[in-house]
Amino acid sequence: MKNQPKDPIVLAYSGGLDTSFCIPYLKEKFKTDIHAVIVDCVGLSRPEKEKIQKRALYLGAAEFACVDGFPPLYDRILSYLIKGNVLRDRTYPLCVGSERYIQAEMILEYAREQGTRRIAHGSTGAGNDQVRFDVALQTGLENVEIITPIRDEGLTREDTTAYLAKRGFDIPSKTTSYSINEGIWGTSIGGAETLTSDQALPFEAFPSLKPPHELDDEPEELTIDFANGLPVAVNGHHMDASALLEALREFGRYHGIGMGMHLGDTILGIKGRIGFEAPVAAILYMAHRELEKLVLSQDQRQLKDNLADQYGAMLHEAKFYDPVMRDIENFFNSTQARVTGEVTLYACRGNLFPLKAASSHSVMDNKVASYGEEAGGWDGNEARAYSKLYSIRTQIYNKTR
Repeated sequence: MKNQPKDPIVLAYSGGLDTSFCIPYLKEKFKTDIHAVIVDCVGLSRPEKEKIQKRALYLGAAEFACVDGFPPLYDRILSYLIKGNVLRDRTYPLCVGSERYIQAEMILEYAREQGTRRIAHGSTGAGNDQVRFDVALQTGLENVEIITPIRDEGLTREDTTAYLAKRGFDIPSKTTSYSINEGIWGTSIGGAETLTSDQALPFEAFPSLKPPHELDDEPEELTIDFANGLPVAVNGHHMDASALLEALREFGRYHGIGMGMHLGDTILGIKGRIGFEAPVAAILYMAHRELEKLVLSQDQRQLKDNLADQYGAMLHEAKFYDPVMRDIENFFNSTQARVTGEVTLYACRGNLFPLKAASSHSVMDNKVASYGEEAGGWDGNEARAYSKLYSIRTQIYNKTR
């Protein structure tokens, strides 16, 4: 009786060094078919997809699939990052980590269709992504078999490079001392100088943004239209979310917008440091916040900022599936009902700041008063009485010292 074929292994594939290594390694070790599946959250062009497919098959994959992950990424995650102006530690715009949940879910769906519970990814044992992938997979399917050769074997980039070279496979041309992860929401840069806190990441390590002193761009204004908290048009041109984010990315790259460094706490309890390029997030957050200042109350914005801190921390720490995340999203949605209007920004040589904002929901009313100029809704005596009453609490407290 012939041996029954083993269930295939579905590999979360990117085309980079780690997942390129995984294809021949898994095929050799497990003696089964490897299905390389890329979940496209960026908006890859047809030539880019064909190049990635060609490489996967060259490395020995039995099947290749490219799944469109942008719609669920935008609807379920990016839209809430925009509505909440969400950052990690009020610094890092969660560039690519937020994609991992959607990628894992869609990989899992593909595995179900193939009738297998065996899923592999290329995470190391020292990063956040391993936890995000594993949590998403285990939440979505009981008894899933998660295979992670780089983590399980403790392999380094030198090990995986040597493995491919020994078997005659060429090494990805982008392989460097840096680990670069690119997404539509931003690009993260890790390795080398980021492994300590006392070394500067050289400008040359940033793949798309020039340093400010090398920019020769001309000043440019950018107008973004929002409807219920989400961007719908750029400079009067309405477009779908994917095209709009791509347009903002190109604008930001041209003007050197969104370069930064983040040092913070990882899921594993250690400190981590990365460089990042996030032109889309930088542009949208500035415009969106300016519009919110115009249409929301002070308390709405302050509470929203506090919840955004919590949301960013939990999204970063693999708690995306906790029910409180849906509660926070519902609050974000409630606040965005009035966030409709347009904002114009100025950009040049790495600088970005708001010029003006307009909305039919504006609560800035110069008929009531013009700040620092003229009060139409009250007279001088009323203003004096208000100031006197406003100071009573601190007067009483200070008398007791």
